[in-house]
Formats: sequence, C-alpha cells, structure tokens
Amino acid sequence: MSLLTDAMTDCVFLDKRKTPDGEGSYTNTWTEGAHFKAAITFDTSIEARSAEKSGVSSLYTVTVPQGLQLEYHDVFRRLSDGKIFRVTSDGDDKKTPSAASFKVSQVTAEEWIPV
Repeated sequence: MSLLTDAMTDCVFLDKRKTPDGEGSYTNTWTEGAHFKAAITFDTSIEARSAEKSGVSSLYTVTVPQGLQLEYHDVFRRLSDGKIFRVTSDGDDKKTPSAASFKVSQVTAEEWIPV
C-alpha cells in the first residue's frame, strides 16, 4: 500500500441517457456506470481561488490509475459523500512518465449538479 493508494476512494461514473417524455421531447436521466477508485483533492492554489472569485465553481484535482482514461465532461460521483464532479480537462494531458514506479494520470474537475 502506498499513500496514494490509501488516498483513493470509491467512485462511480454517471451515464446520461435521453428518454422520451411522452410529449414529443426528451428528458435526461442519469444512471450509474462503472465503478473506479480515485484520489480527489480540493485545489487551493492562488489561480483556483482567483477563478472561484470570478464565478468558476470549486476546482479539484482527480488522480486515477493510468489505465483508467477520464475524458473531458465525464461525470462521476464520489460514493463516500455523494458529491458529483464533472471533468474539465483531458486525461491525456497529465500522466506520469513511463519510467516512473507508479502509473497515474490527473485531470481537473468541478463540483457539478446534473441537469
């Protein structure tokens, strides 16, 4: 076990589905998808605090094993508290080099309320 592994918590992807509402339109429903583990930390950097004052929602850094690809606008829920996040960066942008002894990738995310 490593500190990084210990920091990871259970999460589940939320998949968006459009279903007919019976009146010629559609409604969005969110269903649980695959489960995974991630370390989610609140970003307290100066840049994040400035962005928050400008109206950007709370920013988080999400660390996952490199085999798991988080993509821009993926939505997931942290099971421990039910908080929902939406990924705001591309999973290919930040990952450990191939020579590293641990393989992880990172994305940024925001707290989000599905609509």
